[in-house]
Amino acid sequence: MRKITYVFLLAAGIVLNVQAQETFPRNGVSDERAGLVAFTNATIFVDYQTRLDKATFIIRNGKVEAVGTNVNIPAGAHVVNTQGKFIYPSFIDLFSSYGMPAVTPVNVTYSSPPQAESNRKGAYNWNQAIRPETNAAELFKVDAKVAEDYRNQGFGTLVTQHPDGIARGTAALVTVAPKRENEVVLHDKVAAGLSFNRGSSTQDYPNSLMGAIALIRQTYLDAEWYRRNPNQEQNLSLQAFTANQKLPHIFEVQDKLNQLRADKIGDEFGQQYILKGRGDEYQMIREIKATNAPLIVPVNFPEAYNVEDPMDADRVAMEDLKHWEMAPANAAVLFKNKVAFAFTAANLKDKKRFLANVRKALAYGLPEKEALKALTETPARLLQIQNQVGALRRGMIANFIITAQPIFQAGNAILENWIQGERYLVRTLPTDVRGVYTLQVGPQAPVRLEITGQPEKPDARLIFKNSSEKDTTKIKARLTLTNDFITLAYSPDSKNPESVIRLSGWYGSGRNNFQGSRQLADAAPVKWSATLITSFEKPGPLATGTQVSPAAPVGALVYPFTVFGRTTLPKAEVVLIKNTTVWTNESEGRLENADVLLRNGKIEKVGKNLASNGAKVIDGTNKHLTPGIIDEHSHIAISHSVNEGTQSVTAEVRIGDVIDPEDINIYRQLAGGVVAAQLLHGSANPIGGQSALIKLRWGLGPEDLKIKGADHYIKFALGENVKHSNRSPQHNVRFPQTRMGVEQVYVDAFQRAKEYDLAWQNFKKLSRSAQMKVGTPRRDLELEALVEILNKQRFITCHSYVQSEINMLLKVADQMGFQVNTFTHILEGYKVADKMKQHGSGASTFSDWWAYKMEVKDAIPYNAALMTNVGLVTAINSDDAEMARRLNQEAAKTVKYGGLSEEEALKLVTLNPAKLLHLDARMGSLKPGKDADVVLWTDHPLSIYAKAEKTFVDGILYFDLATDQQLRQERDKERQRLIQKMLAAKQSGEPTQPVPLSQKGAVKHCEDVVAE
Repeated sequence: MRKITYVFLLAAGIVLNVQAQETFPRNGVSDERAGLVAFTNATIFVDYQTRLDKATFIIRNGKVEAVGTNVNIPAGAHVVNTQGKFIYPSFIDLFSSYGMPAVTPVNVTYSSPPQAESNRKGAYNWNQAIRPETNAAELFKVDAKVAEDYRNQGFGTLVTQHPDGIARGTAALVTVAPKRENEVVLHDKVAAGLSFNRGSSTQDYPNSLMGAIALIRQTYLDAEWYRRNPNQEQNLSLQAFTANQKLPHIFEVQDKLNQLRADKIGDEFGQQYILKGRGDEYQMIREIKATNAPLIVPVNFPEAYNVEDPMDADRVAMEDLKHWEMAPANAAVLFKNKVAFAFTAANLKDKKRFLANVRKALAYGLPEKEALKALTETPARLLQIQNQVGALRRGMIANFIITAQPIFQAGNAILENWIQGERYLVRTLPTDVRGVYTLQVGPQAPVRLEITGQPEKPDARLIFKNSSEKDTTKIKARLTLTNDFITLAYSPDSKNPESVIRLSGWYGSGRNNFQGSRQLADAAPVKWSATLITSFEKPGPLATGTQVSPAAPVGALVYPFTVFGRTTLPKAEVVLIKNTTVWTNESEGRLENADVLLRNGKIEKVGKNLASNGAKVIDGTNKHLTPGIIDEHSHIAISHSVNEGTQSVTAEVRIGDVIDPEDINIYRQLAGGVVAAQLLHGSANPIGGQSALIKLRWGLGPEDLKIKGADHYIKFALGENVKHSNRSPQHNVRFPQTRMGVEQVYVDAFQRAKEYDLAWQNFKKLSRSAQMKVGTPRRDLELEALVEILNKQRFITCHSYVQSEINMLLKVADQMGFQVNTFTHILEGYKVADKMKQHGSGASTFSDWWAYKMEVKDAIPYNAALMTNVGLVTAINSDDAEMARRLNQEAAKTVKYGGLSEEEALKLVTLNPAKLLHLDARMGSLKPGKDADVVLWTDHPLSIYAKAEKTFVDGILYFDLATDQQLRQERDKERQRLIQKMLAAKQSGEPTQPVPLSQKGAVKHCEDVVAE
């Protein structure tokens, strides 16, 4: 058994393990050594929770052979004394693109020429963004520089995938050794990758988030159909997609809301994704926890904004200010809520910041053990490779790091990172010469030499004893240490600057003393030596942790995580509103000095002199109580684009998949008395996407906004938008380009839907054996939505303007056997109101919009009243986030233009939209048993002076004027606090980022097409 010291091993840089490449030819002399190393006297973390002190750790041929406190060292092992050092399993990163070719995202703009079909050659999927056949192991190339960056931060193993497309194919498990690819790839297919980003695809579809979701859902269905019907066609992509289902799936998302969206897809198709997020999970921790999804969490905490310019400071959104402060606490929040997570270095501009940022997470409350778990055990377990990496047990790969101090201690250094049993030097510690020495210079009397300070920057002083033993003279010396060489300069006589003595020397035998030569002031050379008496007393290893100083307190978490969010959500109460003018919208009409009792989210009683019975009493004297306003046509609270305008029929996309509960317009519209809205797809294609019906429950999650049990709707459109009249000439290629073509799109779509429905009906009539023989029909999400229309399970809201087109769609509907539930906008409705009534349609229009494009040239402000007088159920909608705040005033215009009564005018924005949305049994009037969606106005509700003083949704007070003033004060105070904190951060030397030019919260409109 050969023993070598730790320092010798460092200096020699011996490669102790060269793993053989069995299938490669041998050129030259074979050099296969045993790679047998024994590390002794170390503090070893076998895993994230098992620590052994003064232990022995043995590796052989790249694997762990033994670890423990009572281990026999095999003969022939190289013995490394690691006393005072710490050994940990190397870290694992589940999300990287290490060694992958660069991906250049396509810059698609509003005017970019369309590409409807895939231009990819081969038997692949119809959509270029679906690339499940991509194999990262085949693309992987070792990058020595990037590998070194990872090793220096303690990583030994990475999951690498090609970050291109929506279905990204398989990821490989690789080590960060700078060797040949076949030596570092541990698994060629360890996980499958997904995202909502189409990457380098130049194909139009999808150009929206809801389109990406629909594409993933359809791909799952197509893969299952292909598996059941293998002889129908050849599709390498669907083959790969099916084969990949047995692997763990890593789904990259951009924020917390997309995590919920991705998990919902996984639930639908029985796949529990590992979600790689943004680090904002704490903002919706209740919903994130409910997904049960393990997370990959980045530590790229945002830099402070440069807010020295007050105008710049005003442009930073409140959620960005708060996220800067609270992001480092994300991991601690996840831990406290028992959400499994692994750390990743992804998204860091500089990998050197990784460990520092993990330490920052510790300062914000994450236990040290949990941080180590998130870097070792959790990522290994998530990929089911815990028997290979993530710990240091017998038979596992010898990936480990050696550190000078506990891994998360500030100022600690990673000394070595061993990958597959091979040593890679990360950092060499300076020689620690601190201690007390006896300095002997020639024949002179010995002098006491004390060396203190830090190892890399030691301080020295000499202590001379005079005639009296108690009388000493202390002289500061200049000491320089370079590797094993030392120089020492001092002046025994401070009054004589020319008396400087200069010593130079090196370590002597045993490495506990110096020796060298001295040059006296008279230039006479003599020998000198310094013999160690006592070593510097180093602090012992920390017993329970790194003792990280806690961070300063952060602001409160608010719901939603934006301006006007609240620390606690409002709750339903028993409320009695007394002595007010009640607009019932029922046969009772308008009641003066009446009361309304709200209980359990419902209207319990309407009448006079109601008893309070413990209810919270609100005095409504000189005020007005109405049903809440319902906006039949809205585009608020939609993430990213409101249009999937790439194809003429996109009935498969769903607004319900992309609800944004943090849109400030929800709060603003509550302030205007709005309690519910239909969130509609835009008008970029004849048949657009499916609607979402929501209540404005400010502070709740996206699923909680949806009106449970509501009927299903879909957006159709006529006119200029669908035939691209308002697009660049490059877009004069997508069918339809004329109004005649629009008609044919409808006829063709419903003919296909009928054939699709018939095929399924016939299939279901067959016996089981016959079904097996003919094969299962392919599920088509687009056609399923159209079949729902034919079966009166989904209802149409159609964007419309011109009489001729309205007549056309009525004719097509009669021909194909469906009904148009609502014509929205319908600015020429007064011309065809009789036909609409005969068909059974309703109308949702504007009050007095005109002249904003050619097809509205015949609009008149009497339209709503005229359609009402014909007997159509007529509503007034906003189609605009700003107008929705004053729909009561829009309704009031019909009193002037058309002579409607005040009560009929109010119904245009309350009861009538409820009827159009089939919600009138629950909403739209003040009747016992209906939802407690009510608004207390300061004045007559049709007056321009009226303010919504209190807006209740389901009996919960979601907007209150007095509370609003309080929230505004809290907002201003919180902004000022955060801005001052950012200014202080900059002054202390922390890096900053410029305030972005773009602002959040852009208002979306019906015709907007935004490339994702």
